[in-house]
Amino acid sequence: MKSMAWMVLGLLVIVMISGILYYFVHPMFGGSFKGARLERMKQSPNFRNGVFHNLEVTPSLKSDVNVVTLMWDFLFKKTPGLKPLNPLPSKRCDLSNLPKEDLIIWFGHSSYLLQIDGKLILVDPVFSENASPIPGSNQAFKMTVDYTALDFPKIDYLLISHDHYDHLDYETVVKLKDQVGHVVCGLGVGAHFESWGYSPDQIIEGDWYDQMKLAPGFEVTFTPARHFSGRRFTRNNTLWTSFVLKTLKYNLFLGGDSGYGKHFKTIGEQFGPFDLAVLESGQYNDAWHYIHSLPEEWGAEIKDLQAKVTLPIHSSKFALAMHGWKEPMEKFYEIANKEHIAVITPQLGELVYLNKLDTVYAPWWREVD
Repeated sequence: MKSMAWMVLGLLVIVMISGILYYFVHPMFGGSFKGARLERMKQSPNFRNGVFHNLEVTPSLKSDVNVVTLMWDFLFKKTPGLKPLNPLPSKRCDLSNLPKEDLIIWFGHSSYLLQIDGKLILVDPVFSENASPIPGSNQAFKMTVDYTALDFPKIDYLLISHDHYDHLDYETVVKLKDQVGHVVCGLGVGAHFESWGYSPDQIIEGDWYDQMKLAPGFEVTFTPARHFSGRRFTRNNTLWTSFVLKTLKYNLFLGGDSGYGKHFKTIGEQFGPFDLAVLESGQYNDAWHYIHSLPEEWGAEIKDLQAKVTLPIHSSKFALAMHGWKEPMEKFYEIANKEHIAVITPQLGELVYLNKLDTVYAPWWREVD
């Protein structure tokens, strides 16, 4: 009996070690930083002691937070309405035959498509079923229309705000590889794309306040965010960013994940006002106050940015925090009405025309269980 027990224990140890080794070598974790890329990272004023830093002191957790209690609540505390009971309503459109107009389509969480002057710009696409390296741990909500990477035509520019799994999805970007013209991302993130078969010539990496002309009439500026990065165990080894996209017709703020900070006002003063700000508005928790803004700060962010219209995102696809899935949309809607802020709340997959940003959208989430 003892020998049998030792055999079982030995097999369990082998399985555990094999699993750990599998994850260490799995390509989803991305590339390493070396050569000219590493040297450029070291030259950044935001890079010190081997990692990138925020402009303000930014703890990952508030000092009064008990980590054990937080993890216990996250794993075992039941939150009413954490996930929708039924598929979320979403609209089907033929992405290869879009109307010849400037528009934006939000697909849930932080994934959206911009079409401006005939160019297609895809931001933070996540079209696999999981926003985590652990299978089944962060599964996407069911939707009435499921878009996949195979639905997309040629993408001129793929913008990546940072390398967390709910923004940079290995399965999606590998499937998109032959469809992408150029990747625009923060310093270091290009190493992941090169490890996944993208050409160095496709990759445009930038530091905060770098300005780059993508094409005539298309200029992107890398702007700060207050967040963090990392795909394995080392944090902040690549740069997280937001973007200002200026075209002949529009001035857009494309926000990545960020806690509230002085950078919003700086961006608004230097690059605003904005015709549209695409702004994080979900997956928050008071414990993460420094790295994800709270509802009571959204109005200040919009005013600091000088945004004429705001599209709230980072919700309606994954349950990464402990609030109900409807809460971010409802709170944003209420704040916008109270503070007289122009907000658009399209359904997932709905065409939003940039020359009609005054369109009023119904609070669709209220009709979903």
